[in-house]
Amino acid sequence: MLADISERCNTIEECYEFMLAYAAQGLPSDEGSHSGAQIREYLGRTVKAISGLSDTCQAAVKRERLEPADKYRAFFAALDRDARDALAAVELVLAQPAISSQLIDNLNASMHLRALLTDLFLLGEVAKIQRTRAKPMATGG
Repeated sequence: MLADISERCNTIEECYEFMLAYAAQGLPSDEGSHSGAQIREYLGRTVKAISGLSDTCQAAVKRERLEPADKYRAFFAALDRDARDALAAVELVLAQPAISSQLIDNLNASMHLRALLTDLFLLGEVAKIQRTRAKPMATGG
């Protein structure tokens, strides 16, 4: 389950990095270019990665018995709000007949997407701490 969370986070971060490059190209549309074809693929994968992210995290806390559980639940409630808001923005962009570099630049600047990315960076650091703490126990130390 932690691998699923990590994969989802990586997918969202990869999309963001691709969007930065796409925005810099100055394209009027996603039609007729290789990166234009890719932008919809990246955004589509991101929609899947964002969908259910908070639920997956909640289940991981239960499964891994992370404590204090109430602090994780409170954070995941914020993650859920940020994920829903970012998802709405990404889906709005995907619904457009043409995806310009400027449109992606505005999505990149969206506080909703940035909040989600910041949540994911924080979650990644917490996961590193948890893995580090679990290693001595897993090796008998």
